[in-house]
Order: sequence, then C-alpha cells, then structure tokens
Amino acid sequence: MDDQILFQEKQYLGRDGTWISVRLILALFCFVAYYINWEHVVSQQLFFIVGVSILIVSIIMLYMVNYRTQVTKTHVILSGLWTTSLVKIDLNSIVKMEKKRYSSFIFNNPVYNLHKNGKIRFYSGGKEAVWLTDKDGLIYVVGSQQPQQFLMAVQQAKGQS
Repeated sequence: MDDQILFQEKQYLGRDGTWISVRLILALFCFVAYYINWEHVVSQQLFFIVGVSILIVSIIMLYMVNYRTQVTKTHVILSGLWTTSLVKIDLNSIVKMEKKRYSSFIFNNPVYNLHKNGKIRFYSGGKEAVWLTDKDGLIYVVGSQQPQQFLMAVQQAKGQS
C-alpha cells in the first residue's frame, strides 16, 4: 500500500480566531447602529441587513475548507478550495524540516500556494507552521493547527523512504 496516509488535516477558511473577532465586532457595530438610529428607518434597516449578512457569511466560512493536508510515505499533498491546483511535495527532495512560528504578525490572511521571496505559503489559521526546505533552497511554509503531529508524520515518512 503505497499511498498510506500518515497524517491528515483540514484547514477551514473562517476558523481563525482573529478574523472571527473582527467579523463579530463589525456585526456588533451594525446592530448598535441599528439600535441607535431611530429617526432614519431606511438606514436602520440597512444596518440590520448588513449585520445579519456578516453573521451569515461568518457561519458559512466556518465550514468552508480552505485546504487539506495529507502526508503519505512519499509526498506531502496539499489540495485546495474548488479550482486550486493540487500541490505535491516530494519528500525525497526535502533536506530540512522544522516547526516554527508562521509569522510575527498578529493578523495573517489565509493563503494557498502563495509564492513570495523564495517561500511558498499555505495558511488558514494557527500560530505555528512546518517549514520544509527542498534541495533547491525553496521553502514550503505550511500552517497547521497540529504542527507537532504534522512534523512527526513528515519525519516518519522521511525515515521510511
């Protein structure tokens, strides 16, 4: 069985705590403006509709998969949302593996297959990521909710190769 899955994780688009807080504060602002704005019925209704819309979109985003990470004996496979391409990282070309902080910023936008400054980033939420460096010096930064298990699965797969 060549494609035995050693690790699997789904990263959801709307489950990052920071962005949930931002969306809820915006919705709260809309509901407060709705409550305060008694004189203008049209704008009062608009604030209510926008607040409810923010809440509905937030709920939908909680269940929307941004990307799926799988570690097999030979590859790390990242499959993204809808029309994104499948990314396969060959473990034979990986020379360095480490678990580090994803970024020093407080707010990080979700990204899939973002090429920038010699790094390819995959991120939906969490503070830490697994940094994989290949033979050519290209760095794959894969954000994870379970970075220790992800790193251990990659190390186990590298040991089996």
